[in-house]
Amino acid sequence: MSRIPPLGESETARTACARGVLRAGVVEKTGEVLSAAVLAQRVGWAADLVSGMAADLLSLHWNTADVDLLASGVDGAGHGLSSNAWMALRRLGWSTAPAEGVRVNDRIVRMAQEQAGRLLRSVKWRADMTTGVIRTWPAEPDKRTCDEWDAVREAVPDGWALPSSVIRSRTRQIAVFADGHSRMPVDVFDLEAAPRAARMLLLSACDGQQASIARCDDLGRALLRVQLPARPDPRSYADWIWVACPITLPPTVPTGAVLHLPTLRVCSGQVHADLAYTHTVPKARRTGHTIALGVDWGLNTLLSAGSLRLDDNGTITALGSGAQFRAAGVLARQHRLRRQGEELHAKTDQYQRLIGDADNHRLTGKHAVLAEEVRHVSNRRSNLNDALAWAAARWTVDQAVTARASVIYVEDLRSLEARGMGRVLNTRLSQQIRGRIVERVRHLAAEAGIAVVTVPARGTSRYCPHCLVPLRHCKAPDRPTTPGWKWALCPNPDCGWQGDRDTGAWQRIAARGLTHQTKTVVDRTSGTMVIHSVVDKLETAAAVASATTEICRDRSKSGPTRRTTPRPVPRRRRAPSPAAPWGPAGKRPEGHAHMGPRRLPRAAHRHQGVATISTPTIRRHRPTGAALGAGFHLHAHATPPRWAEPIRNRMVRTGLLS
Repeated sequence: MSRIPPLGESETARTACARGVLRAGVVEKTGEVLSAAVLAQRVGWAADLVSGMAADLLSLHWNTADVDLLASGVDGAGHGLSSNAWMALRRLGWSTAPAEGVRVNDRIVRMAQEQAGRLLRSVKWRADMTTGVIRTWPAEPDKRTCDEWDAVREAVPDGWALPSSVIRSRTRQIAVFADGHSRMPVDVFDLEAAPRAARMLLLSACDGQQASIARCDDLGRALLRVQLPARPDPRSYADWIWVACPITLPPTVPTGAVLHLPTLRVCSGQVHADLAYTHTVPKARRTGHTIALGVDWGLNTLLSAGSLRLDDNGTITALGSGAQFRAAGVLARQHRLRRQGEELHAKTDQYQRLIGDADNHRLTGKHAVLAEEVRHVSNRRSNLNDALAWAAARWTVDQAVTARASVIYVEDLRSLEARGMGRVLNTRLSQQIRGRIVERVRHLAAEAGIAVVTVPARGTSRYCPHCLVPLRHCKAPDRPTTPGWKWALCPNPDCGWQGDRDTGAWQRIAARGLTHQTKTVVDRTSGTMVIHSVVDKLETAAAVASATTEICRDRSKSGPTRRTTPRPVPRRRRAPSPAAPWGPAGKRPEGHAHMGPRRLPRAAHRHQGVATISTPTIRRHRPTGAALGAGFHLHAHATPPRWAEPIRNRMVRTGLLS
């Protein structure tokens, strides 16, 4: 069976992954039904064998010479190495074997070599990065000079496009090692220990003699056949038996997709299958876009997005007023978990220092409990970040699909750095999951054939989107003299634009992308579309035309004035209903009973303080139901899309609100 489905003229193949669960299995030879617990046990036995052999390979080849040889792509005879890690390790003669007396087939060894080879290949970048930072070690590690920054960027791989925060974090890691060992590390292999091999089965490194997968008659189900051990230490090949495991495919897997062998992991007593599949999607274009969606990042307002249209005459107009994705409640919960994790880490480290090398210390039990709680809090933070990233990405792609946009322009995240905003704000900005959101946006946009392009972020919030004049920022529109950053005012009297800072930013991002779309290239290292630099000639054309049209009405007297009653008819909600006999349910009650909104969950009624959510004031936005314990979707709020024809902008030429 082909691993790539047939492609059309304007289609391309896309490989994605969906998660499934193996809930039962059937032994093909005897017909015995294996429950979920027994199946998880047998998969765990196989994963233990694989992870043990992978750990031996990692410890044996965790050095600079072997990693450089594997990363070079050629063996000792000058022949090229395969892209499959297990084949590359076999060409180099790096093999492994199970413990004495344990019998495994060659495909089990393949999975161990594949896992170890992937880890050894991934460490090459960190090794070069660490070597470059050590070679150009600054006089003051906390503060580099301009010349020292230039030197370290020349020494590290792709240094000029690397965020400064990555170099700083690696510098802090080396400084901590130097303080603890009274010497500088030699390389990354001296700085870090060999990574732990995960307990999983990479079935993609196997063939039909170890595992196979095929769709059932019901296209929503598939059958996975895999050889599993009948005991934790199989002594012969007879201890390996074929087990058939049905898989219910998630609805995200298309019916015409080609299925690949999954990766099996044991998690919480269940066998999770990371099922890869390949299907056809529309091909995304680099150029030729007329409608684009611009996305800007914020602190409390996580995302601000809106669409622009490029007309045939080169004029750029806004389609609607844009929308915002606010997640203040989720971010507040994330910061509470972060502070809780920091406190637990501090306690755990203190207990470890008190225990020292003692075997039977009275604090050993407390230390184990705290370590388990640290793991639990870390999992909660990871799950919350993952849910928020998927929600924000899904909202962004939905905005693009609704606006019929063929491209999404986002800021280049490498230039965003949390500095100069105080300790609390700097920590919050650095903890936001912007990179993960962009990855999810690319994943979801590929299904609709929408291109995702990163543009330079410099000046997007500084200049007016209509006349490109530097803006003045203030606290609010009714406080133009109070310093702040939320509201933007254009000092140009011929323009007079004013609005939310994020609204002007997404207009600038989308306009810059539309005018520079001929400069879009595909990055060789990441394979993503990017605009590297801003051209002054094209930037002057990245001005959004005012979508307002003054309506001229003839206000001359042409007849008698229409007589109006001094007492207008009240609205239905204000007028009492007449008395009526008992009738079917669902009618409005009699009298002045108010038909208010439905009652919110109990947790949403509790007033949360400043430590829980943003300060609830009258003038600031307070999301409905954003309270502790009210659920994820009551913490994430998205404004409804307002994609319509250009409407009259009431903020133009209104002057300052004082």
